[in-house]
Amino acid sequence: MKNRWPRLAAAAALLLATPALAQGFDAAQVKQGDHVIRDFAFRSGEKLPELRMHYRTIGTPHRDAKGRIDNAVMILHGTGGSGAQFLQPQFADELYGPGQPLDARRYFIILPDNIGHGDSSKPSDGLRMAFPHYDYDDMVEAQRRMLVDGLKVDHLRLTFGTSMGCMHIFVWGEKHPGFASALMPMACQAAPIAGRNRMWRKAAMDGIRADPAWQDGNYKAQPLLGLRTASSLSQIAGAAAWYMQVQFPTRDAIDAYWKERFDRDIASRDANDYLYQLDSSRDYDPSADLEKISAPMTWINSSDDFINPPEMGMAETAAKRLKTTRYKLIPYSPETRGHSTHTWAKFWKDELVALLARSN
Repeated sequence: MKNRWPRLAAAAALLLATPALAQGFDAAQVKQGDHVIRDFAFRSGEKLPELRMHYRTIGTPHRDAKGRIDNAVMILHGTGGSGAQFLQPQFADELYGPGQPLDARRYFIILPDNIGHGDSSKPSDGLRMAFPHYDYDDMVEAQRRMLVDGLKVDHLRLTFGTSMGCMHIFVWGEKHPGFASALMPMACQAAPIAGRNRMWRKAAMDGIRADPAWQDGNYKAQPLLGLRTASSLSQIAGAAAWYMQVQFPTRDAIDAYWKERFDRDIASRDANDYLYQLDSSRDYDPSADLEKISAPMTWINSSDDFINPPEMGMAETAAKRLKTTRYKLIPYSPETRGHSTHTWAKFWKDELVALLARSN
């Protein structure tokens, strides 16, 4: 009899899993577009005659009695990413399907590629190091112009962001406190990029610049030694120690994983783009104006995040000044993914549901 229990348990698990699979997200719903901003002025004083903001959308805009779109949700990616990362199963299949927290039948979901990323305007389009030196304020303003002028969205039901996108939410909350009904920043601090966080970024940027093949950005082929340094630092900073120890417990296993992950990452990088992406955080500092954030907010970090280590209590200190904010720290476990826990919705989607309910 006891040999039957594993088979019964497996069958039960399959029956329980089947409805969730049936309700999964249909990628065919994704639409793509571009909004071109004319004569965009950057905080550095530089200008672009045309700044292209690429975006993906899921769902259909709904208009209220006054004709305003009232169901828009914007989701913001991290450094080096793009809106496409939010189409991965661990995110999309948990959130966008029927009955899920961001049901695409109910919400109009907007996934921008931020300045310097994805299919939006970036140094590798041709300007290289003559591309304007954008920062987070520029990126948020470009998002706003894309929404208001391009998509005709002047209010968001929710702004959600991971890593760099998390920091963008603090900029949004302070500069445009009434624009979103709810805010959900994931995996960042409300403080300048300093200490070890700045150190690994600076080391990555210096690695690119120190490669003789970089040639002040005028390379004919990618400066692979510099990119190797930058990519290696980024991969280690984002890694989850406990998860990786469990999943890759031998030297051969982790070596094989590292080669596959590193090869995939470096193949997707352009040195100038990556340099700009890392540098864009240089003057981020929302700490002085936290009290301006008035929308209901749920701010989530992870206990195993190398980039935002919890032991210093920085987030807890800042959260005391945020009167409409619930702060949550996801416990360290062999299941969590370090900094990347932000993209694994199973760890925090109940908090999203609660935020949408309390900001209705």
